[in-house]
Amino acid sequence: MHTRLASLAVLATSALLLSACSAGTANPVISNSSASGTTGATSTVAQPCLPVPGDSIVVLDDDKMLQNSDNIVPAINAATSADSAVVAAVNAVSAVLDTPTLIQLNKAVDIDRQTSAEVAAQFVSDSGLTAPSTGSGSIVVGAANFSENITVAEIYAAVLRDAGYDATVRSIGNRETYMPALISGEVDVVPEYAATAAEFINRSINGADAPAVASGDIAVTKAALDGFRDFGVVFGEPAAAQDQNAFAVTTAFSDRYGVTSLSDLAANCEQIVLGGPPECPERTFCQVGLEEVYGIDVANFSSLDAGGPLTKTALRQGEIAVGLVLSSDGELGS
Repeated sequence: MHTRLASLAVLATSALLLSACSAGTANPVISNSSASGTTGATSTVAQPCLPVPGDSIVVLDDDKMLQNSDNIVPAINAATSADSAVVAAVNAVSAVLDTPTLIQLNKAVDIDRQTSAEVAAQFVSDSGLTAPSTGSGSIVVGAANFSENITVAEIYAAVLRDAGYDATVRSIGNRETYMPALISGEVDVVPEYAATAAEFINRSINGADAPAVASGDIAVTKAALDGFRDFGVVFGEPAAAQDQNAFAVTTAFSDRYGVTSLSDLAANCEQIVLGGPPECPERTFCQVGLEEVYGIDVANFSSLDAGGPLTKTALRQGEIAVGLVLSSDGELGS
């Protein structure tokens, strides 16, 4: 989610030292070789779950859908959407794009330093992705100014070329720039993020204080998008791939305490040390939601950043147990 709710956009400049996770503990870190006499969760009775350092990070399943559904979805100029071959081509991309795949695409660009065009071409080739139908003419695929969106735009363009179109990719900027270009027909299609797009359009039409229309359920969010057809944009089928706020732990923590979902965390653990952006303790989609939706016991909060290097480093070093990350971060594929 890249024009995320403003609550999670601020970066902190330093991390706070964490207090102990339980009384009488001067250092909350547990080494990977010992854990208070346990090597894994053997009971569903909640216990103090101290941070466990480790190099590998895993996202916990948001099984109660705390976060809004920011699935990647093709946004198509209304006039262009009348061409069924264009719609079929970008929907074909949605059909094969899930979050683990998106993580690997981001890793290839952001960590392995390949170009988005190279990664897109390799993905299309490896997956045998072809256009379901054919067409002709020129198509401009717009992209926001960050690598993930550019990569998906390149995949759209590759499949559109396979369909017979002369497709080019143009990086346009942020949503406030590319959405008017999409409406005017300056660009024909843009990879969008369902919940964020729904709220952007909702506020554009109904005002800044309009009740939210996006949901953690992608079907509900897509229905909201489909209700905005008069806005001048038509939305294709959403992919399973999501780029949204998520909560991560080290794989070592997950294994030790038997935690793979946020509900597991609530059931198995108490006195959690949480890390995230400075505003997290006051935000519904961060600490407030963890406590009120899941009943998670947050004992300490460390002010870090919104899914950036401070939070991921704190997780790996065992300074925090749970950290706010982005669900499609390429480092999750490392």
